[in-house]
Amino acid sequence: MKAVFCEKLGTPDDLVVRDIDPPGPPGPGEIKVALAARGVAFTDVLMIAGEYQVKPKLPFVVGGEAAGTVVETGAGVQHISVGNRVLCPGGCVEQVVIPADKATVLPDSVDFAAAAAFRANYATALYGMQRGRLSEGETLLVHGAAGGVGLAAVDVGKLMGATVIATASTAEKRAVATTMGADHVIDYTQGFREEVKALTGGRGADVIYDPVGGDVFDESMRCIAPFGRILIVGFTSGRAALAKTNHLLVKDAEVIGYTVGGLARHDPAWAERNARQLLDWLASGDIKPYISHRLPLEETTQALNLIRNRQVIGKAIITSET
Repeated sequence: MKAVFCEKLGTPDDLVVRDIDPPGPPGPGEIKVALAARGVAFTDVLMIAGEYQVKPKLPFVVGGEAAGTVVETGAGVQHISVGNRVLCPGGCVEQVVIPADKATVLPDSVDFAAAAAFRANYATALYGMQRGRLSEGETLLVHGAAGGVGLAAVDVGKLMGATVIATASTAEKRAVATTMGADHVIDYTQGFREEVKALTGGRGADVIYDPVGGDVFDESMRCIAPFGRILIVGFTSGRAALAKTNHLLVKDAEVIGYTVGGLARHDPAWAERNARQLLDWLASGDIKPYISHRLPLEETTQALNLIRNRQVIGKAIITSET
């Protein structure tokens, strides 16, 4: 079977596709899954460059979230059967053997691509809204709103009853943010402070969701509402901003950093509740992951370069489906 490996740190162009032996039979408590779809993200670009906080030992298979069909079960597995469609850990490989308790049976209404597209982005968005205490009727400003975590924040924010202002760099990206429910869109490359203030009657945004950092964070501090909260999601700009505590003092504002990995480690029950909630929303159509690119396994490098060059809107999926 084929698998995509990072054998040395670098760029997506350094990845290699290799033919390897398929995994053996699952052991007790394990299942074998034939993967149909895999999600890739900007975190994968960082990971293969050695710039992410998680640094797997070389060589490693690229990617993490996936969905597919169970083809074999090990001894003692009772809640999952052969033929079940599951959401599971995976990567850019054709088959995996994993602990059965790491897989979730998919509702019939959820296809493989949507399953592989939603978990990491939407878990980040939902936990962020919880940490930011977003309330119905508040204004949510989402930066990088065409990226995976940004579009997820637009989707979740609207579901939670917020007025959503989305920033993105191109007309195409802003149009997608609008289709995902954003009430207002802004070209942030020309600045956004004055427009945010105008749209909020001079008050500013109650919650600011910032996966960009750098200059965007600096300007966000100038359009945050009294008692506002800025969520630190990441630093796609390449620069982690430095919060000026005197500005926070004057604005009665908060800066909140968080990671879904930290939630899973420190409060796994909370993480599990969120996972169940998100899957329920996905099954009912309350959230709708946006997928701009679907590519085969052999084109994983191309998919990651599209992400690296900011050409992906929402999510890129590596698919085995025709």
